[in-house]
Amino acid sequence: MAYESLESKEWLVTNGLGGYASSSVAGANTRRYHGLLVAAHNPPTDRQVLVSKVEETIVDENDTFELSSNRYGTDPVRRSDGPDVIHPNGWQYVASFDRLPLPRWVYQAGRHTLIKTVFMVQNANTTVIAYQNSGAAPFTIRLNPLLVYRDYHSLFHQNQQSNFHIEPGDHWYRIYAQYGAEPVHMAFSAGQLIENRTWYNRFTYYQEQQRGLDYQEDAYSIGTIHYQLAAGETLFLTFSGDPQTDQPTPDLWLTQEVGRVHALRGTQTDTFLQDLVVSANQFIVQRKSTGSETIIAGYHWFTDWGRDTMIALRGLCISLGQQQTAQRILGTFFRYLDDGMLPNRFPDNSHDPIEYNTIDATLWLFVALYEYHQRFDDLPFIEQHFEQLLTILDAHRDGTRYGIHVTEDGLLYGGKGTAQLTWMDARVGDYVVTPRHGCPVEINALWYNALQITVYFAKLLGRKPDMYAMLLRRFESSFRANFWNTSGYLNDVIMPGGAPDCSIRPNQVYALSLPFPLLKLDEQKQVLAVVTEHLYTPYGLRTLSPTDPAFAAVYGGDQWLRDTAYHQGTVWPFLLGEYWPAYLRLNKFSATARKRMHTELATLKEHFYEHDCLFGISEIFDGLHPKEGRGTANQAWSVGALIKLLTDYPAR
Repeated sequence: MAYESLESKEWLVTNGLGGYASSSVAGANTRRYHGLLVAAHNPPTDRQVLVSKVEETIVDENDTFELSSNRYGTDPVRRSDGPDVIHPNGWQYVASFDRLPLPRWVYQAGRHTLIKTVFMVQNANTTVIAYQNSGAAPFTIRLNPLLVYRDYHSLFHQNQQSNFHIEPGDHWYRIYAQYGAEPVHMAFSAGQLIENRTWYNRFTYYQEQQRGLDYQEDAYSIGTIHYQLAAGETLFLTFSGDPQTDQPTPDLWLTQEVGRVHALRGTQTDTFLQDLVVSANQFIVQRKSTGSETIIAGYHWFTDWGRDTMIALRGLCISLGQQQTAQRILGTFFRYLDDGMLPNRFPDNSHDPIEYNTIDATLWLFVALYEYHQRFDDLPFIEQHFEQLLTILDAHRDGTRYGIHVTEDGLLYGGKGTAQLTWMDARVGDYVVTPRHGCPVEINALWYNALQITVYFAKLLGRKPDMYAMLLRRFESSFRANFWNTSGYLNDVIMPGGAPDCSIRPNQVYALSLPFPLLKLDEQKQVLAVVTEHLYTPYGLRTLSPTDPAFAAVYGGDQWLRDTAYHQGTVWPFLLGEYWPAYLRLNKFSATARKRMHTELATLKEHFYEHDCLFGISEIFDGLHPKEGRGTANQAWSVGALIKLLTDYPAR
């Protein structure tokens, strides 16, 4: 297998705190976000890369085999051209790689076979690497940890402040990157550390280079661990950003983690669904500020977003029957309800303020609660939060942040300045790529559903929903007149008193897919036909019709190129979670319709197992010819959408 093929495939393991370990199958880091220990110091935020990687070497009496690989760039000061150099060429010794239950490499180096397994300890900023000599002859293994000390969004460079002072501890080495830094604890189950301090310069991160960002980094070695590894023996190397107390031994940690993964897979008969459930668990993390759980929107760089959480929660938890987890996540966001709005985003840095610039996150809460009640029949939980739902509706009716309010026609309006309030808003500096101030179609479909769901809950609770029933009637009398396009689809945005944005976008599918659909049956079929013709791909829905002059065929390049393409045609897998329910509903959930859905989902199944982040679903794909994953390597609502489709609509 060629180096580029192994380099393009990523692996990821997480710790339930927002921390993770991740790299390419080739062994070379290709992103600034890659590392063997990325610790979340204030879960799930304040993430730091502490251990970049480990260089492994097998030595016997005749040969030396360097098992690692790196992409090195030329010196930007002395040389501005020249190809990257791949060194060493350890990728050639990779005989096989398996992702489940844990990332596992088999290296075949001459007559020696080494099995390497990487995992994280749950609820701890601790990564363990197990090296097993599965051959018949002993060899010396040399392990060279490469250390960095930085925020996970940044890069690390050789400097005089970082001296990586080490202190021997009780079975641990404490490594201080610089004065005042929290230590990294390093332990190895056998062997000797031989100090030989040196900097490694100009690691080149291919994915960052492709994104038009700074892409070179330096790392530091304090020395090499040496050990004569007997046939059948396993050596454990552990890194931790947590204070060390009495802990299970690494072999017990390994057994526990393998058992945990097998338990997650459960007894589902669909292997794809089993493996998706394991991927889904990576997004469920602790939030220290509430002492409860939340959902990471995507790896590697997202934190927990309100919109993503409410959408992904439906597949990651509710469809899987995880009632208590769903309650805790919903409770996390209810605690931050302010002025009738849920947070848009919890910031990367815990000292930064919470952002409330969203209109749809709060409305998705109603849909999540409705599906929660349909799945668990838990009316007491609904009653516990019912007054908060009324507070939300009242705030939106009367007016809240960013000009959000109900118009005279009963539609929901939002937008002020350059604030981005919907999932499809994109802005580069002061340039708004997809202006959606006004009454977006999906926001109004969500508003309609929020009103319907509130009336539904009110009747179950014996309340009088007169006010909200009146708002419903007002909305229903004006929606079609404002949004229906005579070409047989729904306009994307309505500006009261102005011309509509009649771009063909996927947002109109929400009028068909949400629990309470809008439009007459024949109109729904027309909308679905337009969406299918212009926007559907097996990877997801395009964000803009290819016939539109603003359509962007490729997502890539620098930030300007990426952000201006983000919602101008780029394909989003999570939208299949709305497309297929609409399709099935309009085809009466027939066996033929279900079969078509499952056949089409085979494309993303192949992506999940064979490409990009193995056992993950990418955030986005190119608009014209989707194939390679773009954006974040594993996205919560992408995975959640597939789980929801496979559990709610199994093949017959």
